[in-house]
Amino acid sequence: MKTRIGILGLGGVGGYFGGLLAKAYTQSEAIEIVFIARGETQKAIVQNGLKIICSASSLSLGSDESEMIVFPNLVSNDPEEIGKLDYLICATKTYDIESSFLSIKNCITPKTIILPLYNGVDATERIEKLFPENTVLQGCVYIISMIVSPGVIRKIGPYEKLFFGSKTAPISKLNELQSIFEKAAIESYLVDTIEETVWEKFIFISALASATSYLNQNIGAILNNAANKAIYISLLNEITSVAFAKGLALPNDIVVQTIVKLEKSPQDATSSMHRDLLAGRNTEVVSLTKYVVDQAVKFGVATPTYQMILEKLTRD
Repeated sequence: MKTRIGILGLGGVGGYFGGLLAKAYTQSEAIEIVFIARGETQKAIVQNGLKIICSASSLSLGSDESEMIVFPNLVSNDPEEIGKLDYLICATKTYDIESSFLSIKNCITPKTIILPLYNGVDATERIEKLFPENTVLQGCVYIISMIVSPGVIRKIGPYEKLFFGSKTAPISKLNELQSIFEKAAIESYLVDTIEETVWEKFIFISALASATSYLNQNIGAILNNAANKAIYISLLNEITSVAFAKGLALPNDIVVQTIVKLEKSPQDATSSMHRDLLAGRNTEVVSLTKYVVDQAVKFGVATPTYQMILEKLTRD
C-alpha cells in the first residue's frame, strides 16, 4: 500500500512545499502525492503542471531565476476520487480552515496525520475540534512565496525552513514524515519545543502583517523609516509580552532575533496579509492581529499598538 499524502491549499506555502513533494515522489512506488484543488487552479495544474519560479533575492525579474514544473499523482477536489489519506498537509488561509476541512472530511480517517502550516497559532486547536480522534501536529514555515496566477507560484529569496512536531504523536510517524521531507530536499526540522517554535514564527509574521497592512509599506520602508520601525518594534514588544504571559519559554532576546530575521528578508517584499488587502481580498486579520488583542485581554496584557491597528484594519 502506498503512503498517500494530500496537500490542501496550493498557495505560496502549500504550492511550494507540495511542489517539492510532487517532484520527488510522482514516480514513487511507495508514496502518492495528491493536490486538493478546484476551479482555475485545478484546471491549470492538470493541463500544465504546477510551475514554481524561484527568484534569488527580489521581486524583480532577472537572470537569477530558476523554475520547475511538477505534476502530482492526482489533482482533484472530489473526495471520492481523492480517497483516504495517510497524511494531510494543510496550508489554506486561516479563515478557510473549517470550510476546507469539512469539504474533504470523507478523506480523513482516524489514522490520518494532519500537519497544519498556517500563519496563525490556533490552527491545531481548531482542527482538533473538527477531528478529535486524529493526531494533529503543530508546524510553521519561513518562506516568502506567493501565487502569480493559477498553478504558478513564485518564491523569493533563499530562505525556506519547515518546522513541525508534537507532544503526543507517535515518534515513528514523526520520523517517517521527517524522512519523507528530507528525501524531497525540504529543509525540515522535527523539534521537541514545537509550541515555542510556532510562536516565534507567529511573533515574526503577526507583527509584520499588522505593520505592513497598517502602514501600507513593504519591509524596506518599515526598517528604513524611524517612525515606521518604532510602530513595528512596539508590535514586537506587545506580542512578546503576550507570549511570556502565556508561559511560553521564548528567548529573552526574541525581539532582537525577530528584527534580524526581517533585516535578512528581501526589502521589496511584504506580508501576504498586506498583499491580500491591496488586492481587495479577504485577509487574515482575525488570526494575525485580533487573536493577539484577544489573548492580551485574557492574560491582562496591554497592547495599545495592536488595538490601534486592529481598529483601523477592521474599519476600512
